[in-house]
Amino acid sequence: MEPRKLTRNQALVLETLTHAEAPLSAYTILDKLRDHGFRAPLQVYRALEKLTEFGIVHRLESLNAFVACTHPHDHGPEKAVIAFAICEDCGQVSEISDPEIEDRLSLLATKQQFRTEKTTIEMRGHCGNCTA
Repeated sequence: MEPRKLTRNQALVLETLTHAEAPLSAYTILDKLRDHGFRAPLQVYRALEKLTEFGIVHRLESLNAFVACTHPHDHGPEKAVIAFAICEDCGQVSEISDPEIEDRLSLLATKQQFRTEKTTIEMRGHCGNCTA
């Protein structure tokens, strides 16, 4: 995958997510970037939309929040499965990429004559640090 040239707003949003210790909502990102000229939620949402499209930011549906991608892999159409382990205690999010899960879900979809465009799996529980 060739590197993409990000706009100033996209780069600022990505940097904010990269340095965040937990997933961030669009409004939290807006608050963090007010000193950089962000005034409207639309500025954040447009940047998030493109960063998500590029596969370098992921939306966590259950939290309505965003995280920066932690794996240097391609999230193109052939990599449509992304899984996350979300800790209920500390908020840590681990991104999981597993070809066996991708293959199994692809087979299940094919059996149902279903063409998958995106699959996001979110597991909620407690990370190793919090259960230790």
